Amino acid sequence: MLNTTTGIADKELTSPFEVTFPHPAIGEWNQSLEKQTAIARAEWAMENLPGQFVLSSSFGIQSAVMLHLLTQVDSNIPVLITDTGHLFPETYRFIEQLTDRLNLNLQVYQAKESAAWQQAKYGDEWAQSDDALKAYNRRNKVEPLERGLSDLNANTWFSGVRRQQSAHREGLSVVGTLRGRYKVHPIIDWSNKDVHEYLTKHNLPYHPLWDEGYVSVGDVHSTKPLTLGMSESDTRFGGGQRECGLHTDGDGI
Repeated sequence: MLNTTTGIADKELTSPFEVTFPHPAIGEWNQSLEKQTAIARAEWAMENLPGQFVLSSSFGIQSAVMLHLLTQVDSNIPVLITDTGHLFPETYRFIEQLTDRLNLNLQVYQAKESAAWQQAKYGDEWAQSDDALKAYNRRNKVEPLERGLSDLNANTWFSGVRRQQSAHREGLSVVGTLRGRYKVHPIIDWSNKDVHEYLTKHNLPYHPLWDEGYVSVGDVHSTKPLTLGMSESDTRFGGGQRECGLHTDGDGI
């Protein structure tokens, strides 16, 4: 069947082993997808990109948007979270709340060594140096994510990153490639207003720490609420780079 959006046959994209990776038409895809709604982008990806499909989530401040949106397209899509062992208690409860409400197919991955074991072995890496923080992120975020994607046979994964969130993300397209997989960002061009309107329309919650001034939530030791004079980037990693390696070609920030 000829896809009217891309002008190429859908059968060419049924398996990652039957296509050139990345596909030479990816630029044309993105030109068309920029004009589509978030739900249309997700539907297109599931019809045209190679499965299996996985959604990664941090269960952060606005994560309910992507969890709700993607499960409208595929109610059983695996939802992959990397648990560092240092998340806020509120985050763990938020995970339970949304898993129950949306009947999520939750897949939890962690580092091979427990958080307590790592602290005994390496100390508070996040407070030591940039290199130590990179090692912490690689061990607790990047490696478990990649292991989870491999275990789930993911060839295409969805993420809720948005251009408004960081300088790196400003340059991302709707569909890209990362570490040998297709990566899809259905809400890449959404503003905070768009997010709020979606959450309100569907009666979905923000993360509970939103009411305490948090605009971004990660580990307890590396996240602060937004206060007067701070930018959003100042609330994570003491104002250092926002990226932990999950959404970049690097292995840490």
